[in-house]
Amino acid sequence: MRIGRIVILVLTGALSGLAWNGLSGRGMSLTRHVFIHEGDDIIDVTEAKRRFDRGALFIDARVRLVFELGHVPGAVLLSEDEFESLFPALESRLRGRLDIVVYCDGYGCESSHVVARKLKRRGIPASVLDNGLPAWIEAGHTTRIEAGTAKP
Repeated sequence: MRIGRIVILVLTGALSGLAWNGLSGRGMSLTRHVFIHEGDDIIDVTEAKRRFDRGALFIDARVRLVFELGHVPGAVLLSEDEFESLFPALESRLRGRLDIVVYCDGYGCESSHVVARKLKRRGIPASVLDNGLPAWIEAGHTTRIEAGTAKP
């Protein structure tokens, strides 16, 4: 009897939570990635590699220390945390580029989305690599450490 009450309480709580999430207008989406907003240009790793081979500029939106530990070859650091201080030095390089790919640490990392939106607000189009650097590495593509030594 006690187990039955616990199950009823848990189910009631879960259903109430789902109902509030769906009906309140303030709940989070349960059917799409919460970091992706309308207008975001998301590309998969195959498309990112194709753009890389054509000379696209890759932007690493992770923190400086993590960037120095390994990044896409040729990528520039424009982290979410340092955006305002780093952007002025990069602006001339970014303006007029039509092929910019922003990435971060993958699923659960919103930095690439935030940086891409900040660029877009400044009139600079940028795509986001879906699942970020982990997808790049998982596909077997090379990364580089700050000193320039390749690692698989």
